[in-house]
Amino acid sequence: MKKIISIALAALLALTVLVSCGKTEGSSVSTDGSTSMEKVIGALGEKFQADNKGVTFTYNPTGSGSGITAVAEGRCDIGLSSRALKDSEKAQGLTETILALDGIAIVVNPANAVEDLTLDEIAKICTGEITNWKDVGGADGEIVLIGREAGSGTRDGFESITGTKDTCKYRQELTSTGDVITTVAGNANAIGYASLASVKDSVKALRVGGVTPTEDTVKDGSYVVQRPFVLVTKSDKKLSDTAQKFFDYVTSSAAADVIAKAGAVAIH
Repeated sequence: MKKIISIALAALLALTVLVSCGKTEGSSVSTDGSTSMEKVIGALGEKFQADNKGVTFTYNPTGSGSGITAVAEGRCDIGLSSRALKDSEKAQGLTETILALDGIAIVVNPANAVEDLTLDEIAKICTGEITNWKDVGGADGEIVLIGREAGSGTRDGFESITGTKDTCKYRQELTSTGDVITTVAGNANAIGYASLASVKDSVKALRVGGVTPTEDTVKDGSYVVQRPFVLVTKSDKKLSDTAQKFFDYVTSSAAADVIAKAGAVAIH
């Protein structure tokens, strides 16, 4: 009799384990949006998974505009935007929480002799008033402006700061930060902009008004080309327990070192 009971208990335990392992509801966190936030959100997601066994974290790099739409339509838990929400988006019942600050680096090919541009010179390059590198201290060569696609948080932030919204004369409009960096790295006359956290040795980040883009200069405000990294949620929809736990972690002081190592400046 004892043997039969033991077998039954073992079977019940095995069934319980199988059900637990198969249960996915509430054990995952899905994020969608800004490609500029890839390093930061990826590092935070990796740490969260390591500290919470059995939890699945996903990130879909679609761009800020698409991420905002995704959370509004309920296709992800948390949207990611590298710009502040517009009033029209807030009117849809969306809430923004600033996670970190990020510098927008002005990048050129390493072979370019230019090291520093003023904000006014950058604006004039974007609008086509300055078209040759020799006019800003470089070699004789036509300036090739590389930017992001409409809806990009990086583009919105850059154009807002430089006062060039909807007036930039782009040679190419690309769909990710990585594509901008790759394109600028392959063209000696190119100039573009990218998240400071994503800048690689294949390009050179210029000083702006004499200030080098670094974590410290972003934090103290002396580097003026910067924007927020934003978490977007629905005001009228409660996050799952797991998604809320992730949200609480990334907006706590415990996440500050992870954010800093990923190249951004933590707010909390």
